[in-house]
Amino acid sequence: MSSSVQLFLDQFKPCSEAESMWLQEMFSFITQYLYPVCPAPPTAEELLTGMHSDHCVSLSVCVVKKIQENMTVTHTLPVSYRPVSVSELVSRQHLACVSHLSWTTSQQRAWAREAELSLSGHRALPRVNLLLIGCLRAGRGGEWRLMDSSGSIRCEVLSPSPLWLNHPVLLPCWNYIPHSASGQDEAGGWVELIGSPVPLCPGSEQGLATGAGGGAGLSKVFGVREAAGVLQHRVRGQRVAVCGQVGSVCPLLVVAGTTFFCFTLTGERCMLPVLVKEGSRLWWSQFLCVGQSVCVSALRVCVLRGWRGNNILCVTDQSEIHTDYTLEPTLVDHTHTRSHSDTPPEIMMSHDDNYEEAEPERDFIQSGVRIKQSKVISYQGMVTEVVSEGAGLYVIDRKVGLCLAYQPTLRRRLRAGDCVELHHVHFLYRPCPEFPPSMLCTCLRSSIRVTSFSRVGGSPPDSTCSNDGVLPRLLLDKNMGVSEYLWACHLRSQLSHSLVPSVLKQQCVCVLSWKLMELVWRRGRGRRDIYSEMLDEPHTCPLTQYSVHPVVHQYISLSELSQSLLSESWSSVCLSSLLPSGGSSLTSSQINTALSWSLRTLTSDPHNNPQTKETLRRRPLLLVGVLELSSLTSEHKHTLQIRDSTGAVACCRFNICVCVCVCVTGCLVCVQQFTMVTERFLQSDFPSYQHLDQDRFITRKHCRVYLQFSLDHLHILSPSTAMITHLRQRGEESLCDITDSKRVVEEEQEGGQTAGRKTRRGEDSGVAVATQPYISVVIMVEQKDGMAWKNMEAGLEEEEMGLMLSFSVRAVVIGPVVNWGRDPKNGPMTDREMAREREDKVVLVFSGVSVRWFPLLQPGCFYRLIAANTRDPSVLIGSGVSEQSRVELQTDSTLQVRSDWRFHTLTLPQLLHTCKQALSPTVLSVSEVLDCSSELVCFQGLVSDRISVDDRTSDSHTGVRLTMCDQSGKSLEVYLDLSHTPYQPGLLPGNTLLLSGFQRRLSRSGRVYCSYLPISSVTVTSLGDTSAARHPPAPIMHLGLWTLSREHIVGQVRGHVVRFLFLQLQWSCSLCAGLYTQSCSSSQCHSTSSVFQSKAKVVIDDGTGEVHVWFSGALVRPLLGLADSQWDGLQRALRVKGHIRVYPRGQSLVCDSESDDALLHFLLSVCSTDVVCRPISIICRKNNNQRPQELRRFSRADRDFVTRMPAPLQLTCLHIHTD
Repeated sequence: MSSSVQLFLDQFKPCSEAESMWLQEMFSFITQYLYPVCPAPPTAEELLTGMHSDHCVSLSVCVVKKIQENMTVTHTLPVSYRPVSVSELVSRQHLACVSHLSWTTSQQRAWAREAELSLSGHRALPRVNLLLIGCLRAGRGGEWRLMDSSGSIRCEVLSPSPLWLNHPVLLPCWNYIPHSASGQDEAGGWVELIGSPVPLCPGSEQGLATGAGGGAGLSKVFGVREAAGVLQHRVRGQRVAVCGQVGSVCPLLVVAGTTFFCFTLTGERCMLPVLVKEGSRLWWSQFLCVGQSVCVSALRVCVLRGWRGNNILCVTDQSEIHTDYTLEPTLVDHTHTRSHSDTPPEIMMSHDDNYEEAEPERDFIQSGVRIKQSKVISYQGMVTEVVSEGAGLYVIDRKVGLCLAYQPTLRRRLRAGDCVELHHVHFLYRPCPEFPPSMLCTCLRSSIRVTSFSRVGGSPPDSTCSNDGVLPRLLLDKNMGVSEYLWACHLRSQLSHSLVPSVLKQQCVCVLSWKLMELVWRRGRGRRDIYSEMLDEPHTCPLTQYSVHPVVHQYISLSELSQSLLSESWSSVCLSSLLPSGGSSLTSSQINTALSWSLRTLTSDPHNNPQTKETLRRRPLLLVGVLELSSLTSEHKHTLQIRDSTGAVACCRFNICVCVCVCVTGCLVCVQQFTMVTERFLQSDFPSYQHLDQDRFITRKHCRVYLQFSLDHLHILSPSTAMITHLRQRGEESLCDITDSKRVVEEEQEGGQTAGRKTRRGEDSGVAVATQPYISVVIMVEQKDGMAWKNMEAGLEEEEMGLMLSFSVRAVVIGPVVNWGRDPKNGPMTDREMAREREDKVVLVFSGVSVRWFPLLQPGCFYRLIAANTRDPSVLIGSGVSEQSRVELQTDSTLQVRSDWRFHTLTLPQLLHTCKQALSPTVLSVSEVLDCSSELVCFQGLVSDRISVDDRTSDSHTGVRLTMCDQSGKSLEVYLDLSHTPYQPGLLPGNTLLLSGFQRRLSRSGRVYCSYLPISSVTVTSLGDTSAARHPPAPIMHLGLWTLSREHIVGQVRGHVVRFLFLQLQWSCSLCAGLYTQSCSSSQCHSTSSVFQSKAKVVIDDGTGEVHVWFSGALVRPLLGLADSQWDGLQRALRVKGHIRVYPRGQSLVCDSESDDALLHFLLSVCSTDVVCRPISIICRKNNNQRPQELRRFSRADRDFVTRMPAPLQLTCLHIHTD
C-alpha cells in the first residue's frame, strides 16, 4: 500500500474491512478519473517529485467528507455506493435510473409511490447506488457537460449557477436517461441534476458577484431607460453595463452556422434587447430566468441587419453577468421589482384556471374562416403525456395541449412527469378539434424552463414516429398556421396505423400527411421574420392570429368506415320507415316485398345529408388508400376497390367520357367527396304491419357496403410508374390536371400489387427494369359484353375449370405481335406496332382471375395487351389462325386471356391511318327507346325507382326492376336477372346508367319494357342524390290524345272530377286478402291480423276527353277530402261490418247495403259534395288491361241505333298534388 493511500486512510480510520476497501477504491477512482481534469492539473515537476500525491489526497478527503455531509447517517461510510466513470455509465447503464445519496429505503419507496400515483400507467425510475464525480464545463451550444478523464456527458440543470463551472463537483442526486429510454437519438444519453451539485474546491472566484450588493467592481451601471438612450446614439468602442429585470429569454437559434440567442431587460417602462452570440456565454440561456434581476457588463452597441438595421446591445467576450443586482438610486423601488408595468405579462396560470373565460373575444371572419386573436400568458404545470416528441406536441395537466413546433427543437425534449414553467406563451382556444380545447403554443419569444425533472421512466406512445421531426422542418419551410399543423400531426398518427407497412414506409407518412394538409387547406403564409418575432413591440408572430375552421376534415380508415357502416346498417333503421306511405294498409306479401331491398346513403360531408339523423360523423370524411383491382377473395371481383393496411372497400366510380380513367389504379389516392352506400337485403315473413317489431319473422338479412365517387374528386398522392409515363407523354400534348378524367390514362396492375411496393424507375434512366422477354399487341375495344357465370373449360387450367365469372370483348387488332426485351407498359406506340394494313378483329374471352379487368376496359379505347416470359407471337393470336405472318385474322377468332396478362391504356395515336375510330353504338334516350322498333338497344337514363324481385323459394337475390326516365319525364321499366350474373353496385335511384345490349320487348298489353341478356352490360355514368332521387316531372297529358295513343307511360293529368263511380272500403286478411270481420272469412286461414284497404273510381274530364281513374290505398283519403281523424273513425265504424261498397247508377248513388245504414248515408254525402267533385292534378299510369270497344244501343223516336263505342281510358293514380 502506498504512502498516499495510507495517508488518506488515516484521515478516516475505517472501522471495517469493507470501509477500508471502499476508501481505497474511492482514492483510486479520484486519482484516475477526477484529478486529471481538475482546474489545476499537476505540473511536470510535481509528477516527477510525487508532490501531486498531496493534491490527490486532499481532493479525495474533500470528496469523502462531502459524501458524508450529504448522507442521512454521517458516522458511517456509504459502502453500498460505488463511483462510476462517465464512460462506464454510458456504455453499461442501458436503463433510465435515479441515484440519491441521502435516501433511506422508506424514503425511496414513498418517492416512487408518489411518482406513480401522479402519472398512472408509468413506472418510477429504478434506484441505483452510484456516485457521479466530475468537473462541470460549458460545452458546445451553451450546454453543460460533466467531464472526467474517461469522457463527458451532457448535464441538465434546474437552477444553474456560474460558480459551478470549471470546478470538480459531486452529484448527490441525479437521473440518468440513456439515449433509447425516451425514444430519442441522443448519443450517450444525459444526466439530470435533481439537486444542486456539491463543489469540491470552494473559494475560487470567477469575477462574478452575487447578492443585492454585488458588482462593486463595476465602474458605471446604467438602468434600462438610460441604456436605451445609449442604444440610440452609438459610440464606437463604448462598453456599458446595464441592470434590469429579465423580461424574456428567446431560444437558441442557429442561423448560417452561427449560434445565438436574445433576451430582453425591462425596467422603468422600457425594454432593451440583448444579443448573445459569444460562444463562451451561450450557457447564459440556461442561467437566465424571466423576472430575475441581473446586471450585464461590457455590452457594446451593434447593428442587427436582420432586424431592419436596428441597434441592439451585444455581449462581448469580456461580458459578465451578476445576479440579484440593483441600482442604488432605485433602492426605493426594490420592493416592487415585478411591477406589471415593467415586465411582460406575469399571469402564472395553471390547469385550475377557467380557459373558456380566457378565450379572446377579438375575432373576425375572413373568407368564411373565423380568425381569432391569441392571448399571451405565463403558465406552469406538469407534462402528463408525450403526444409526439418529434412534432413537439405534449399534454400538460391532462387537459392542456402544448405545441413547441414554432421553436427550434429542445436540446432536452420534455418527458412525461416534467414540471415546466412557460413564459410569453400563446393561449389558443379550440384551434383543432383533434386536440384539447385549450392549447399553449410557443413562438421565438417564448421561454420554457423545467422546474422539476420527471420521476418516471420514458415510454414512447404508440403514435410516436422516429421521423416526426420532419413536420417541424416542413412547418419552418412552409410557415402554415397552427390549426393546419395540428391537423397534419394528428393525421400522421392515423396514417401510420392505416398505411404502414403494406402501403407506405414509415418514413413517408410525415410527408404524406403534410401533402394532404396542403391539399385540404390550400393556403400558406409568407416567410417568418425571426428577429421581428423575437424583438418587435408590439409582438407579432405566426401565433398572434389563428384560424378556426367551421368544417375540418376527419380522416377515417377503411376498416373503421366499413365497420361503422355495417354496424349502423340495421341499427339505424326502423322497418316501418322503409314502407311507402300508407304502409299500415299493405298486406303481408306487399310488406315483405317492400322490405326485401332498402338503401341507406351518406355523403362524406354531413351537411349534404338530407337525413340529419343519419350521419356517420359530424365532420367531412377523408379517405386515403390505394385504388386497385379487386382481389380474388373480394366479394366484388369485377369492381375496383380502395385499400389500406386495415381493409378494403369496393368502389363504384363513374366517368363522364367514353374512355375511363384507369391509370389511377395502383396509385395512392385521396378521396374527399364520396357517397357511402349501404344496400340492405331482407327476407321476412311478417304477417302484418303490427308485427314489424318482432325479429322472429326475419329469416335472413345481409347488406352490401361500397363507395360512390367521381374520378374528378380523386387526388393522386403517389403516382405509379405507368402514371408517371403517361404524364410524361401528356406533358407534350396538354397541360391538363392529372386527375382530368376526360383523357385516357393507364396503370399497371398485377393482382394485389400496391403503390408502396412498386419501384419507380423512369424508362429513360438507361437501366434495364426487366430481363425476361415480352410480347404485345395493340387493340381497340369495340364492344364489351356483360359479365355472367358460365361453365368454362377450353383453354383453362384444370383447377380453373367449372362455373366461373366470364365476359368477352370484341376488339380491333391494330398491328402485329411485337417482341420486346423489356416491359413496354404504357409507353408510346411504335411504328412496328402499327404496321398492319388490314383491319382484323378478335374476341377476347375473360374468365376466372382475368375478370378483374372488367371495370377498366371500355369501348373506344386503345390498349396494349402484354404477355411476359415468352417470344412466341402465336400466344396473342386468336384460335383458328395460322401463326405465319401476313395471315388474315377471321372475325370469329377468339383469344382466351390468361391470368398473368396485363392491359395498358394508350393515348390515341395522332398519325394512325391503319384503323378507323371505333363506331360506338347509338345511345338512345328513354323516349327514343319507347318509339323505336329495334330489338337490341343501347340507351341512357336516370333511375327513378328500384324494386327488388326475389325468388321466395331460394335464399338468393335474383332480380331487380329499374324504372328509367329521361328529361322528358317518360319512363321505362328494365328487368335485370341476376341469377347468372354478379351483383352490380350503383343501381340506385338518382344515378344515371348506360345500358348496352338490352332487349326491347312488348308486353301482351302493348307496354314497352327492356330485359337483361347475357351480352348486356350496365355502366354508371353519373352519380346523383341517391337519398332523395328527384326524377324529371312527368309530362302533362291531354286525355283526348292519350286515349288515342298506344303509349304506356306515366303522365300528369289536370282536370275536374265529374262524378264518382265506385267506392269500396274493406277490412282484409293480411295473409290471404280475404274479408275480415271478427276473423278471416276463409276457413283455411287462421290469421289474426287484418289491414284496412280502400279503392275508388272516378271520372275526370280535362276538356279534351274523359277517363276513368282508379285510386287505392292512401290516395283515397285525400280524394274524399277527409281529415286523419275522420278517416280513423271511418275505419273503426267499419270494423264490425267488415266492408261496404257504393255504386253509381246514372246521377244517383246506390250500394249493396241497407238503405238506412248511417255509414252509407255519410259516404253518399261525401261522394256528392263539391269537396270530391273538384279540380284535381294527379300523376297517372295507363292500365295494361284496357277494355275493348263495346256495342251500345240508342233509341231516337221510333228507331233504335246500335253502334260501337270505345271504352273509356283506364288510368291508375300514383300521386295526388295537394298544393
